Amino acid sequence: MSDITIGGFPLDLLALQLVTGIALGAIYVLVGIGLSLIFGLMNVVNFAHGAFFMAGAYVGVFLYGFTGSFWLSLVAAPLAMGLLGLVVERVLVRPLYGRGIDDPLLLTFGLSYVMIESVRIAFGLTGLPFGAPPELRGAVDIGIGYFPLYRLFLIGFALVVVGALWLFIERTPFGLVIRAGARDPQIVQVLGIEIAKVWLAVFALGCALAGLAGILAAPLQGVTPEMGIPVLAEAFVVTVVGGMGSLGGAVLAGLLVGIVVAMTSLVAPDMTKMAIFALMALVLLVRPRGLLGRAGALG
Repeated sequence: MSDITIGGFPLDLLALQLVTGIALGAIYVLVGIGLSLIFGLMNVVNFAHGAFFMAGAYVGVFLYGFTGSFWLSLVAAPLAMGLLGLVVERVLVRPLYGRGIDDPLLLTFGLSYVMIESVRIAFGLTGLPFGAPPELRGAVDIGIGYFPLYRLFLIGFALVVVGALWLFIERTPFGLVIRAGARDPQIVQVLGIEIAKVWLAVFALGCALAGLAGILAAPLQGVTPEMGIPVLAEAFVVTVVGGMGSLGGAVLAGLLVGIVVAMTSLVAPDMTKMAIFALMALVLLVRPRGLLGRAGALG
């Protein structure tokens, strides 16, 4: 333990709390990217995003109970939420295109409550316990102290997912279509590309990322029908702080929000929620479009 203190806290403790914030930020990054993708391309504010987060956790826990494999659950949860996102976009959201931003917002807001109540009916009100898989339990020495192995896995896994998503959007033909569609969907249609199929795929991808974040967060907080409600508010903070529609901004803001939450919980636990919104207000005062927000851009 270091003898150096800052504000009465040992430097080693602060460093460990910083890494804890990065691990928490990894969850916020995945949720925020999904929300930013959907808004950046489709101009749809998906109020059901937190419900997809929750449903992904329940799908993962349900499959884990049958198979005993965390890794299978980790693959199946985002796939299930992606398939559900395909149905929601095609059947519910698509008929509302062109009717302003309010109608999809109200629809997804209602959908979130339908999903929450459905889970309550199916699984009960008390929630389900869910621990880290045996191979990721315990702690390892990272030089500044012992740190939970599962949280280190979260950081590494989120880094891989974000890197793969960046390569997909920046280095593939379909990613080029996504970026072009975010700037000018009419031009994309003129070029003979059916933009509706692009919207369908992007909505499903955003929902899949929410489901992935849900199963990853389950060992940290357990699984309850209401677990997506606070996450939705935090995801919107990440999206606004990073810049609406900015994927790079979502990554930066997710990590920043995670660090703010971790540090505030150490110093003043009762002010954690307030600190998140104070951060958002401060960023908007300095940069009204967010940290990396640009008009008509996705990237």
